[in-house]
Amino acid sequence: MKTQDAKLKASVSHHDELIKELRADREFAVEYLGAALSELDDPDNRAVGLLAMRDVAEAYGGLGAVAQEAGINRESLYRALSPKGNPTLKTILAVMKTVGMKLSVEPSNHVHA
Repeated sequence: MKTQDAKLKASVSHHDELIKELRADREFAVEYLGAALSELDDPDNRAVGLLAMRDVAEAYGGLGAVAQEAGINRESLYRALSPKGNPTLKTILAVMKTVGMKLSVEPSNHVHA
């Protein structure tokens, strides 16, 4: 029984550890969010980018505080940064500014004529 108890105590939430690491390492947070936001281009993987924004918002004050500072209704922010969310550009920019980041543009592999 002691072995089972030790395993339970050693168990840590992946989400909690991710939030802690995002909060502790700003460079990691920027890389994490940048990689995830690249998935916004793919409708099948859009949730990855939205949930990463949510993770970073949680790490940098929590969704309630980020919503308040960004001037967004808390419930609206929760909805926008859900797996099926569809945030406006205004919401994305406000969240990014609030967490001290900004969007950037890079060329895609596909070139239009």
